[in-house]
Amino acid sequence: MKTNALLAFAFFTIYNFLPTQTVAQKLEVINAFPNLRYSEPILLTHSKDGTDRVFVVEQSGNIIVHDNDPEASDTTVFLNISDSLSFGGELGLLGLAFHPDYANNGTFFINYTAPLGTRWETRVSKLTASGNRANVTSEEIILRVAQPFRNHNGGMIAFGQDGYLYISLGDGGSGGDPRNNGQNTLTMLGSILRIDVDKSNGEVQYGIPPDNPFLGSSTVLEEIFAYGLRNAWRFSIDPQSGQIWAGDVGQNRLEEIDLIEGGKNYGWRLMEGFDCFNPSSCNQTGLTLPIVDYPHSSGSCSVTGGYIYRGAARPELQGAYIYGDFCSGRIWMLRYENGQVTADSLLLNTNLNIS
Repeated sequence: MKTNALLAFAFFTIYNFLPTQTVAQKLEVINAFPNLRYSEPILLTHSKDGTDRVFVVEQSGNIIVHDNDPEASDTTVFLNISDSLSFGGELGLLGLAFHPDYANNGTFFINYTAPLGTRWETRVSKLTASGNRANVTSEEIILRVAQPFRNHNGGMIAFGQDGYLYISLGDGGSGGDPRNNGQNTLTMLGSILRIDVDKSNGEVQYGIPPDNPFLGSSTVLEEIFAYGLRNAWRFSIDPQSGQIWAGDVGQNRLEEIDLIEGGKNYGWRLMEGFDCFNPSSCNQTGLTLPIVDYPHSSGSCSVTGGYIYRGAARPELQGAYIYGDFCSGRIWMLRYENGQVTADSLLLNTNLNIS
């Protein structure tokens, strides 16, 4: 389903971008690591510890590490939890985030789905590592969330500039959010959570940040940072602005890009993109609408949230949000300035399943 070719876009600079005003057919995607192959790769990241290493998350349960070198030909299995998870479709190892002080404490976090009776649960776990090997026996599960269906598990985890861990959870799955989890603020499903992994309160192995938007609420879980999301399974946090950008996968018609802010309700299942979903004539009061949406046409069907480009190699892309679609392989560039969309253009059509 996915090959290492997609990593050339999804997680690395596209070296041959021409200025954005040129036509899409002049753009090119280059394989970042032509000597390597991965199995079901869904995320690439680094450990922020001064080492020039690449960590690739394979959905089937492995994390692979190797040198950040286009000539790299050797890899090491950093972690293998394939015996602990449920894998297939949207299930599996879905997220990886290194602690901001990883260089000193060797602590990292993963997000995966595991069996729970006849169903499944999302687990967010804390582990430690040394060098190129993680200690699998060090796993400490800090968060469990029951999943009623196989799909829409979210899965992205990332540390913000504030040092807190952000966690995406889908609406629990099936189709059309049959349990209306997106608008149920007493479930963690359909939300992005924000927790303090360096504290615990005795009952759970994490703390609630003192400025979480629903701290002290009796009607909204305190872990919730934002809600009303269908399956924002890929989000990113811009290292310069601190903004959180998410691609929220739609139902039948529309995919959307959201700028996630604390305390906001992003509308699902009342809305899909800019349109009402259930009911067909909905009250939009208090809802936060997407930055952009795009239709299911020409094969598009599942947005993969991307990243704000902050590199130096391509100044014409500086500050742009680059995102893609898993089904169509299309890649877009979005610019959003002073609360307005100033550009949203197709950069490239590819034959890749951009995960």
